[in-house]
Amino acid sequence: MKYARVIPCLLLRGNGLVKTKKFKDPVYIGDPVNAVRIFSEKEADEIAILDIDASRLGNEPNYDLIAEMAGEAFMPVSYGGGVRNLDQIRRLIRSGVEKVIINTMATESTDLIRKAVDMFGSQAIVGSVDARRKFLGGYSVVSRSATLETKLELEKHLENLVQAGVGELLVNDVDRDGTMAGYDLALVRKVVKSTVPVIVCGGAGTLEHLKQALDEGASAVAAGSMFVFYGKHRAVLINYPSLNNRLELL
Repeated sequence: MKYARVIPCLLLRGNGLVKTKKFKDPVYIGDPVNAVRIFSEKEADEIAILDIDASRLGNEPNYDLIAEMAGEAFMPVSYGGGVRNLDQIRRLIRSGVEKVIINTMATESTDLIRKAVDMFGSQAIVGSVDARRKFLGGYSVVSRSATLETKLELEKHLENLVQAGVGELLVNDVDRDGTMAGYDLALVRKVVKSTVPVIVCGGAGTLEHLKQALDEGASAVAAGSMFVFYGKHRAVLINYPSLNNRLELL
């Protein structure tokens, strides 16, 4: 039976789970281990864990916390944040992570991705890109939690990641992050032309938003606020669509 992959995206800051809006103003949500446990109970397809400070501050991944989170997960876990070398990737995989997400280092060179794919296989490496709409049109690529503007052209950068061997792409929309206003479908259409599966993230607030992105060609949809907030007052509540709801997305 085929259905859409719907992926909760959890943001780590220190030992806590937070949620941002446009990559700014992180709000504390709760204990990340407990959140993973609840998503496991709700039978989430996958879960993505992103440390929003690691690359920006040059920190190592928090291996002990990651291992504890992975130990509660009965679904594939991907992790990104502070990944700079093969030893870190090896240690993350030993901690229980199935896929390692590489973002900031890939904006400087694809060498790490090529070496990681050779050593661990393309299925274990996800190329991640943070995109922001330009004032005069088009999209720019940013890095280090959107604090650094690169000179990379979005589509060319995605193509380079694919040529380096990534098994998937994760495209984060900085402008829509945390807004729950829907995906930027023009951005979705631009990035899904890739020859590898593309996960889109940033802006989802309803099941209809997820369906719109999938209808435009996204291979999977990821969201943060939609799965940790509830109601117009954004009360913290872990939630996730049922299997029947996910089946209806295709």
